[in-house]
Amino acid sequence: MTDYNLIFGAVLLFNVAVTFRASSYYKKYFPSPTDTNKNTSSDETSTEAKSSEELTPLSGENDGRDSFRDNDKEKHDADLERGGDPPVVPTSVNAASDNAANIRHAQLLRKYLIVYLLAALSDWLQGPYVYALYDAYGYSQHEIAVLFVAGFGSSMVFGSFIGGMADQCGRRKFIILFAVIYAMSCMTKHFKSFSILMVGRLLGGVATSLLFSVFEAWLIGAHASAGLMSHLGKAFSTAQYGNSIIAIIAGQIANKAANHAEFKPSAEGSGFYTGGYLGPFDVSLVALIVCGLLASALWEENYGESPAENDDDEKAKSSASGALKKAYYTTISNPDILSCGIISSLFEGSMYIFVFMWTPALTTLAKEELGDEFEGLPFGVIFSTFMVCCMAGSSIFSIAMEKLKPEQLAVTVFGVAAFAFAMIVLSASATSTFLAMNLFEMCVGMYFPSMGTMKGMIVPEDKRAAIYNLFRIPLNFIVLFSLLTDLTPRVSFILCGTMMVVATLLQIRLRTRRIGGGN
Repeated sequence: MTDYNLIFGAVLLFNVAVTFRASSYYKKYFPSPTDTNKNTSSDETSTEAKSSEELTPLSGENDGRDSFRDNDKEKHDADLERGGDPPVVPTSVNAASDNAANIRHAQLLRKYLIVYLLAALSDWLQGPYVYALYDAYGYSQHEIAVLFVAGFGSSMVFGSFIGGMADQCGRRKFIILFAVIYAMSCMTKHFKSFSILMVGRLLGGVATSLLFSVFEAWLIGAHASAGLMSHLGKAFSTAQYGNSIIAIIAGQIANKAANHAEFKPSAEGSGFYTGGYLGPFDVSLVALIVCGLLASALWEENYGESPAENDDDEKAKSSASGALKKAYYTTISNPDILSCGIISSLFEGSMYIFVFMWTPALTTLAKEELGDEFEGLPFGVIFSTFMVCCMAGSSIFSIAMEKLKPEQLAVTVFGVAAFAFAMIVLSASATSTFLAMNLFEMCVGMYFPSMGTMKGMIVPEDKRAAIYNLFRIPLNFIVLFSLLTDLTPRVSFILCGTMMVVATLLQIRLRTRRIGGGN
């Protein structure tokens, strides 16, 4: 019999350990010789650093620092041309500059996380109760499947061009639009009407496209304009860690909201319902309203910026179809961008299939082991264990990035994910299967910051949101395929493992093109 509580406790302790190792406190109490030298230099210039921090702007207006560095570079090049020794940059200047950059990044990350995590909270609150709500309304499994297919189809169709519109019109505007559209989707859930629920699923598909593209595009654009691209990996790692915490919190909030009031029509014979499974959607609605207001108040607008283009190009960009066409041709003409799109679709497709299949897989194994003694699985403990594994994965990413580039780390991530699916397929016990599933969840925690950092360096800024949504088209095909076919959990996991093998091979080629074949 699987002791899920024991495994949760062990995973939690492991997460605490790797989180401490990835934190600044570890470097403070267990500094390496390099860190010691840096800290000594930093202490000698603390006064100068604090002064620069107070004068440091948050956004791309960096009070002439770039001009100062450009002038230094010009003098450096002139000295080299004359055959002289290159000027020595004082360590104190570097230390002060690093400290100032860290302060700017912390401010930027706080602004991003408060909005992004509210958006993630709204999504996590809804997820576990969509199917349950449709079932409570009395719809058949086929009708529910149609609603789900409509949602993913909407994401695939509308998402293909809405990203280009965000690049042109402003990403902050489309994040506010995300909050409005997703809030409208939540409101439709109160109606026991298939057509209204269908509209809600279509709106939800559009909102999902925005959630998984425009937020990330805004974050990368803000880092670029602030001169903080070297901090991008840390930002994605922190966001993924926070997302996992929010998922656990959302599960608890949603459970209480779903049990707060009785599920019933507002009046006799009315098609408008309240209470029950609608509670989580109402809480999500509040989170979305706050999310939109904070994005409007805290975030600066940013766009897909590019070097000056000719008039024909500008005319092509003026329409959504033109932006989509340019994003498509950019993707297929650049092997690195194309590889990123295929790899992300393969991994995230396997992740969605895993989400659909882990429950029947574990349930079947538990019933075989326990027989008549089976009383159900502790889904809350299992879900929390998965999320803690994701948190641990994001911390492992931070540790690994001290010595590896994301292109190198991603090879390991996809290889380990393939191994995890092989374990799931071959395992005959619930315990070993659950452990293998936790291993895959750690890979999920490492994947998002790894891929986010790679895409931030590879995808051009002027077409970023449009290309990100193009990446989701094959992903949605994979999800629709898994929904429309009657695959068993074992066959589904074999498919996932195969996709991970392909992703590993593609990532090896991508790593070779970008940094060579060495590790």
